[in-house]
Amino acid sequence: GAMSVDSITDLSDNTSKLLEALQLSHPHELDARRSLGKKKTLSLNPITWQVPRIVDRCCKHIETHGLQTVGIFRVGSSKKRVQQLREEFDRGLDVFLDEHQSVHDVAALLKEFLRDMPDSLIPRELYAAFLSTASMEGPAQLAALQLLLFLLPPCHSDTLHRLLRFLSEVARHAESSRGPDGQEIPGNKMTVSNLATIFGPNVLQKEKPGEKDVGAMNFEDSTAVILVLQRLIEHYQTLFMVSPEMQRDILRRLFQTDPDVVDYLLRRK
Repeated sequence: GAMSVDSITDLSDNTSKLLEALQLSHPHELDARRSLGKKKTLSLNPITWQVPRIVDRCCKHIETHGLQTVGIFRVGSSKKRVQQLREEFDRGLDVFLDEHQSVHDVAALLKEFLRDMPDSLIPRELYAAFLSTASMEGPAQLAALQLLLFLLPPCHSDTLHRLLRFLSEVARHAESSRGPDGQEIPGNKMTVSNLATIFGPNVLQKEKPGEKDVGAMNFEDSTAVILVLQRLIEHYQTLFMVSPEMQRDILRRLFQTDPDVVDYLLRRK
């Protein structure tokens, strides 16, 4: 799931810095015919969804095979199998998760990945700011969370959006329901509150893994972390939606400072 970045040394000096930031692309989208060492101005690659393969594969697997699994994320897994999957992803292999993999193993792998990221999904420099929203209520809280989400780097933002969409889907299947023939479909018992309790410390981290015992987090911080992630899960669709008014304002500003970016975006559209 690593990202590749085209070399920006070949870009002309007057090319916008913002255009340089748009060079991110997945490895398979790079032009394999580009000869090494050849000097030329690079064309812009498409802006891609920057979600690590391991996160997307784990979410898709559980969405397909585990939404009715009771206690998903709480039932124990096989440490040996999880370690094997982790090593395969770390080696860059194209790991295929199917119905033969245990849902609990895949769930544990997803939690481990988020926990052990060198920089947490919500960067540590924003930890205090996100926690401060826990004391807010209603529209003011959501407005503050949205502005903070806009500060996330693209890969963090895209990955967090994918995770929240997934957790929302898991929570939607928490309660038991009836099928078309009247048969009972068991719920997974994982409500938004339960999911926020499990994933909160993995997404919002004050210390790097190993620097401080996670259990040492004080009660107030722990409560705030759970509440913030709960709000993110509940309102992720609106929080990640940029209003037309804000888009127009940004385009007006960019037209004055970086008209090449506006031209590029309009041509893409």
